[in-house]
Amino acid sequence: MDYVLEKSWSEKLSSRFEQDYKRKLFGWLNGEYASKVVFPPKQLIFNALNLVPIDKVKVVIIGQDPYHTRGQADGLAFSCHNGTPQPSLKNIFKEINDDLHIEMSGNTDLTAWAKQGVLLLNTSLTVIEHQPASHANELWHTFTTEVVKILNELNQPIVFMLWGNHAKSFLPLLNNPNHLILQSAHPSPFSAYNGFFGCKHFSKCNYFLTAHNLTAIDWRI
Repeated sequence: MDYVLEKSWSEKLSSRFEQDYKRKLFGWLNGEYASKVVFPPKQLIFNALNLVPIDKVKVVIIGQDPYHTRGQADGLAFSCHNGTPQPSLKNIFKEINDDLHIEMSGNTDLTAWAKQGVLLLNTSLTVIEHQPASHANELWHTFTTEVVKILNELNQPIVFMLWGNHAKSFLPLLNNPNHLILQSAHPSPFSAYNGFFGCKHFSKCNYFLTAHNLTAIDWRI
């Protein structure tokens, strides 16, 4: 099966990677999907990039890896296909409500954010069923690091939301003064009260976007 990748991302990433890397990545993925239960579905691996072409990126939210339970992962960080909000997503919705005073519907599919330019990027784009971080390897880290480098180099203003230590590990790559870097604790129940709640990233993001003559994100789902 071919791995479909949106044109602007395909062209940019192809110029960054040697054929040997691409052969290793896709060969490994083919083997994993053939021998194990892996999420998200193969056609959704690059969903985050496919929904947001490079020139449309306004916000980047970095997650860790997809949900590892059947029917949940959809290729977008924190998003969930089956309508059952996971704890971190519940806390994200709570912060949006507290920050912007808007009610969230309970819908857990974040495609509406992606269509407005929010790149919901996991560091590892795949995972084995019931084995969190099972694909957190150098192949994926190399890939997502290059994605972040590409975005950092752009002149267009972008808001990067770095939640938790894993996302903050990308901070050394972000040195372009055109961009806004927002940092906080992770929205997980284990850490949300250590700085995620009250961070007001969503209003800060929209203020930055409108100040740069860009349309604010409608965070309602």
